[in-house]
Amino acid sequence: MGYIDTNILLRVIDSTKDMYTVQLSKFHSAYIDRVFIKPDSAQKEKPFYLTNSFSAKGDSSFDYVGINMEERLPYKSYMEINPSKIIIDIFGVQSNTNWITQLHSLKEVKNVYYNQVEDDVVRVTIELKHSQHWGYSIGYKGKILVIRVKRQPEKLDLRFMKVAIDAGHGGTNAGTGGIHAKYEEKYYTLLFAKALQSLLKKKGVKNVIMTRTTDTTFDNKDRILFLQEQNPDFLISLHLNSSNNAEVNGVSTYYKHIGFRPLTMALLNRMLELNLNEFGNVGNFNFVLNQPTDFPNSLVEIAFMSNESDEKKVLRSTFYDDVAKKIYLGMTDWLKGVK
Repeated sequence: MGYIDTNILLRVIDSTKDMYTVQLSKFHSAYIDRVFIKPDSAQKEKPFYLTNSFSAKGDSSFDYVGINMEERLPYKSYMEINPSKIIIDIFGVQSNTNWITQLHSLKEVKNVYYNQVEDDVVRVTIELKHSQHWGYSIGYKGKILVIRVKRQPEKLDLRFMKVAIDAGHGGTNAGTGGIHAKYEEKYYTLLFAKALQSLLKKKGVKNVIMTRTTDTTFDNKDRILFLQEQNPDFLISLHLNSSNNAEVNGVSTYYKHIGFRPLTMALLNRMLELNLNEFGNVGNFNFVLNQPTDFPNSLVEIAFMSNESDEKKVLRSTFYDDVAKKIYLGMTDWLKGVK
């Protein structure tokens, strides 16, 4: 379902070996790892909880939608497109909202409204002004559920944007092996990432964020926290694929959230110019670095190390620069489409 903030009130109704089942509302339940739950015997559950007033305003960098709540209750969020929207379902709550204050300082948020879609589920809709989703974060400030909405960059030009590049795996997380390859996946993804970094710098991109530049262990959860702190305009995560079937081959791109699909499609279209077969554009993919809603992101599985033909390309020294050029062109194609 996604992430939730800390100190959320949850009702545990069952358990498995490693997880609790929690009742979100009358008709909705979910699983959460036991390690993330702390019993609170002092907490007295109320028969129902209410929402209060909403506010929507902006500062110099972001737009904010604040939903006043009686309690820090669980929620989920997702994106919609055509037109672009952020949807937040708040569980275990009834609406007592009789005003939504919206200020002129908003630059990306177009409209904010809500519906009581079930007796104990409130759905908040945030309409956006641009077709491209640029990301959002969500969490509580006290008992106000705050959605921080990123704005479209003023200049849709890579030279003025912050680009994050993730070289997959590293250190103790070696990734897949190959057929004839001397090294594991972590070695080659770093070569691809450095080739892309070098090309971007040559093209005048001054702000390039690398999750790693050496063979170091960097847990994916920590990568997400690092990237959220860096707040890039978008992220490209580079990997190599593998299959038990040696005949499977090709390039593929992946996204979790539908609002980020245009980036993945633009990258795939350019990568196919390298005479790689198409493995596809894969949506709703549950890879950890695809999970954040904070910024557009794409996982690129460049080729299959388990396929002899694909592996030969990966082992060719000129292939790193070739891939970097196609990813750069994919980025620029995407930004032209946004314009």
